[in-house]
Amino acid sequence: MTASADATSPADPSRPTPGSTYRAGFVSFVGRPNVGKSTLTNALVGQKVAITSSKPQTTRRAIRGIVHQADGQLVLVDTPGMHRPRTLLGERLNDVVQTTLGDVDVIGFCVPADEKIGPGDKYINEQLDAFPRAKKVAIVTKVDTTSRPAVAEQILAVSRLREWEAIIPLSAVTDVQLDVLATELIKLMPLSQPLYPADAVTEEVLEDRVAEYVREAALEGVQDELPHSLAVTIDDMVERDDKDLLEIYANLFVERDSQKAIVIGKGGQRLREVGERARAQIEPLVGKQVFLSIRVKVAKDWQRDPKLLGRLGF
Repeated sequence: MTASADATSPADPSRPTPGSTYRAGFVSFVGRPNVGKSTLTNALVGQKVAITSSKPQTTRRAIRGIVHQADGQLVLVDTPGMHRPRTLLGERLNDVVQTTLGDVDVIGFCVPADEKIGPGDKYINEQLDAFPRAKKVAIVTKVDTTSRPAVAEQILAVSRLREWEAIIPLSAVTDVQLDVLATELIKLMPLSQPLYPADAVTEEVLEDRVAEYVREAALEGVQDELPHSLAVTIDDMVERDDKDLLEIYANLFVERDSQKAIVIGKGGQRLREVGERARAQIEPLVGKQVFLSIRVKVAKDWQRDPKLLGRLGF
């Protein structure tokens, strides 16, 4: 795994030149869906680069966030949750995970402190054997949601899965031990010059980030069968002549007419709420007011259609 051409351009000349002990490399967090991988990525980067939701399979791409420390740089590759796929989309998401893990320097296996280790965790742990190059770190997430004895019990249970380079309990929400995790991860990285400029926070392009904010807004409050069926594309982003307003034209795809009705809501109320939530996220990102047009479209069974998956970016 290498940084992009833009990312390897010279860093800010005002930044101290890293010495021989400077380390940089790639780390990916894996775990069951909804164990806090995206929240952890955002907390370490210091801003939102990956959307979050209580719905499984929220993350659909390998999103890179960059963490800068005095002695090193971490490139965080946030991947979809590992799972047994039931659709072509699920298979392709798993392929993203497999490809990513084959290239990273460290894999951080995330398990929540408030849930006992189950078959899904054991399945993922077994899959890690296929990536001998990467060092393995266990991360016990969400320690703010349960008692200290429960956290200690979870740490013990995790320690029985394999030999880890480190086991780190933390909370991304309350900032508990995030600094410890960053320090330990940098220690495990190879000696290297910085891979990204000092002001870089993500490799995601603006259109992709905007599309993800729309999808995140649409995920809130939807029924259980809908999250997997939602996909967002951006048709156009146009800056008005006065440059005080950005017009964004987005498409929100579902798989059935019945789902379209749910997303739009009675009298269009739900879709207006989606737009309001999305704009609240997008405007700080672009630094100006946003006019957001969202068209809801049906792409029948797109999760299982290779051509439609390609059109939607999968």
